[in-house]
Amino acid sequence: MIVNFGDGTDPSTLLGWARYAEDRGFGFAMTSDHVAVTPDVAEQYEAPFYDPFATLAWLAGQTSRIELGTTVTVLPYRHPLLTARMAANIDRFSGGRLIMGVGVSWPRQEFAALGVPFAERGAITDEYLDIVIRAWREEKISAHGRYVSFDDVATGPLPVRPPPVWVGGASPAAIRRAARFGDAWHPLNLRLDWLREKGLPALRAAAEAAGRPVPDFAPRLPLRITDSALGEDRLLGQGTLDQIRSDIEALDGLGATHVLFDTYPGSPAEFRPPAQEQRILDLLAERVLGF
Repeated sequence: MIVNFGDGTDPSTLLGWARYAEDRGFGFAMTSDHVAVTPDVAEQYEAPFYDPFATLAWLAGQTSRIELGTTVTVLPYRHPLLTARMAANIDRFSGGRLIMGVGVSWPRQEFAALGVPFAERGAITDEYLDIVIRAWREEKISAHGRYVSFDDVATGPLPVRPPPVWVGGASPAAIRRAARFGDAWHPLNLRLDWLREKGLPALRAAAEAAGRPVPDFAPRLPLRITDSALGEDRLLGQGTLDQIRSDIEALDGLGATHVLFDTYPGSPAEFRPPAQEQRILDLLAERVLGF
């Protein structure tokens, strides 16, 4: 997880994150998305907040191996043709290395600032996502929906590959969205028992109802390494190195194709410089992942 916000974040730290990920041997790196840092956003993610598309376009030219992505693009914030075009361009610039994480998000004040109806964000996301996916596969498309209507719009250049769509969220609606549109389900803040007993069974049922293959499973883990073992109600990715190793083994057994490690503590008061965050990832790589 590239921290693209907060005090001290600038082009040099963003480049440092990307080079760290590539040089250290990680497979992919992702940035998060907010457009307007309203008070509710600032409680968790302080300004400055670098735009994920501009950031990834720049980092695509500074890297050669790792995949780059968003975790997650808030689809209702931008016109879907703009989102599709920016993503396709980045995929071309990177030689087919873009992953498109998408979601609906939560800050009511940010939605209000952007003039987007908060209560309709799920329906907007579904309509926009359909347009984005079609725009990556067809030279010209039309759409006549509740929120967007147009005819015969050229959408090229097409991407090198249609970016894999990772659908974020763990609500029933998000799981249905992942089954309907997604190449992968990309939830956050998971407990193992819930995942085994409810989350993945719900994903399989939703895929069957949609008549689609079950999407891949690519969770994002809030990485917190502790000296003492945490209790059974802990989130995946939190606890001692032995507990986190057990989590990775369990996720592998459940079919996870990717795991995104997020070292950000969750509030501006706990913000750490990249070097400190990367030492945590070094420990994880050496003691748990074995590289």
